[in-house]
Formats: sequence, C-alpha cells, structure tokens
Amino acid sequence: MTLNPSPERTSLRELASLFLKLGTISFGGPAAHIAMMEDEVVKRRGWISHEYFLDLLGATNIIPGPNSTEMAIHIGYVRGGWKGLTIAGVCFILPAVVISLLLAWLYSIYGTLPQVGHFFWGVRAAVIAIILAAIFRLGRPMIAKKFILIVGAAVFALNLARVDEILLLAVAGIVGLLWGNRDKLQRRVLPFLLFLIIPISASGITAAGSFPPSQEPGIVSLGFFFLKIGSILYGSGYVLVAFLQAGLVDARHWLTQTQLLDAIAVGQFTPGPVLSTATFIGFLILGIPGALVSTAGIFFPSFILVLVTARYVPRLRKSPSAAGFLDGVNAASLGLMLSVCVTLGSSALNGVGSWVIFLAAVIAVVRWNVHAGWIVAGSLLVSWAISYLGIIS
Repeated sequence: MTLNPSPERTSLRELASLFLKLGTISFGGPAAHIAMMEDEVVKRRGWISHEYFLDLLGATNIIPGPNSTEMAIHIGYVRGGWKGLTIAGVCFILPAVVISLLLAWLYSIYGTLPQVGHFFWGVRAAVIAIILAAIFRLGRPMIAKKFILIVGAAVFALNLARVDEILLLAVAGIVGLLWGNRDKLQRRVLPFLLFLIIPISASGITAAGSFPPSQEPGIVSLGFFFLKIGSILYGSGYVLVAFLQAGLVDARHWLTQTQLLDAIAVGQFTPGPVLSTATFIGFLILGIPGALVSTAGIFFPSFILVLVTARYVPRLRKSPSAAGFLDGVNAASLGLMLSVCVTLGSSALNGVGSWVIFLAAVIAVVRWNVHAGWIVAGSLLVSWAISYLGIIS
C-alpha cells in the first residue's frame, strides 16, 4: 500500500480552509477530532492512506502534547512542509482560542458562564457515532492481522480498568516490536524492556505535576508554567485538570476552585482542542497578554515535536523492526479510541433524547455517509429544540 497516494502539495489556502472548518465544528474531544480528520483527509480527499494516517496517530501518541492538534500539524507538514505545518496547526487551534477568549471576557464582566452548555448534550451523543465510524474505517484494513485485534482488545479492556494510557501504548509498541521480530529476538528481551518502560513511564507521570510555587503572577512565569505543561502532558486532555489544580489553585493561588471548574466547563462545550482552556485561564489571570502567552506556551511544544519527528514516520514504516512497533502502537490507539467512546457513551447516552440523536447519527453516517460537520450542526439544533420544547429528555 502506498503511504501517501497523493504526493503533490496542497495549497496553504486549502489547508487553512479545512483546518479552520475542523477547528470550528470539532466538538467532542480528541477522539472525535481525529475521526473528523480521518473522514476529511483520508476518505474524502485521499491525501494520505489509512495506513499512513494510523502511523501519524501512533506518532502523536508517543510524544507529549494534545493528540488531535498534533495530528493537524502532522497532516499540514505532509501536505505543505513547514509552512503547511504552521498553517494547519494555527488554524485548527484558532477558533477554540477566539471562542475561549470571548467567553473569558464575558466571564470577567458577568462573573458566570453563558447558559448554553446544556444544549450540547446532543452533540456529545452524536460524536459517539462519529468516533465509532472512524474506528471502523481505520480498523478495517487491520482486521486480517489477529495480533492487531488481540492487542487492541487488550488495550481497550485494560484502559477501561483505568490502566495508564502511556504505559499501554509503550507496552503495546514493545509487544509489536517483539512480535514482528520474533524470529530474531531472544525471549529474555521482553521482560527486560517491560522492566525498563514501567518505571520510566511512572516517573515521567509523577514528575509532571511538580511545579514550584510563586507569589505573584507574571507574564514570564505564567508562560513558563504552560510551556512546561505542553512539554510533558501525556494521555487524555483531562490530565490537564490535575496540573492546573496542583499548580494554579493549590500552589500558586492564582486561580480559585470555582474559576478552575468554570474554565474546564468552557473546554467541554467549545470546539477544537481542550487545551484552549489555557486561553480562558490566562485571560482571568493577566488579561489578553496572559491569554496569549498561556496559549502560546501550551501549544508551542507540539509544533516543535512534530517538526522534529514527522520526517522519520515514513522511515519507521519501511523498517521491519520499527513497523512492528508502529503496528502495536496503532492497535493500542484504536483500543484507546474505543475505550474513550465507551466512557463518553456511558455519560452522554443517558436519556431518550440522547439515544434518538445517537441512533440517527449512526444511520446518517453508515447509510448516507453524511459529513461530520452536518451531523454536529444537526445534533446541536435537535438538542436545542428538545430542550426548548421539553419533548423528551
């Protein structure tokens, strides 16, 4: 299979248009964002193959930072070099940043959030269908590999049991590496590598939450705080909450508990990356300069990490040893996406109305191949109508 079936470059204008649109309509968290990207760049435009898309997804999972933002940056680099990398990343982030900044301004005036979040329950139900469709499309070429199915199912079950995502990805990659080279490697290699990776992963996660306290907020200290988070943040965007609680509420007292909860709420019902919560918090602490430096700090490491690693992804797939590692990580990525889907579904599908929207979205995706953007817009309209008219809940 060709890694990139359409090698010609894409215009920067087309990249900007696509990722501005995705940044505006991509509700539902990283799994939903990635599902929408797959629909646009693999299925509809044929810019890259399913295999290469999964390789990029695997690459984002083994470096720190927000996965969906890094996927946008990767795709931009593949289609437009370093200029495309910059355009795609900035355009995907921009809508969420602008909306978060506007909400932060309103919050600073009125001291509360606009009461619109409860209309998004329908969107949350619809994105479950979008994620399931993406998992099916991405996993279909891999069904023939029993190893992939076994690893993906194991990661799915273990993640539901709250085993750490980083550890699962690392172990899945190692297992894939060993399986792909099982005729060459000694049996003692696996326990040795597992012995190494577990403490490394654990130490990285525990060290991430350590931030020295300071008395007064400043532009440099605020920017450095979010730069550190962007450089070490692995796993779900919800891990960000733990860092903010420890660093800004408990240690520095720059933010109150109520403000933190409201900032998290903003991240839930705005489109695009959840890490745009940093924009909201930065504005509350130091106004527009604080919002800008916080946003730049938390997203900047992703651009650098993708720029450094992107050129090696095709080489990894061509290497028999590295290909096994990528197969393991890709299987784990699909297992994690399915786990996220189940977790989101357990909270999102909690009433007749949400189930109606979910089933309608499934039919729309499977039967008529309706674009994800129309599904999001339609689910928002239907959930508003149901809530407003009080028909069903």
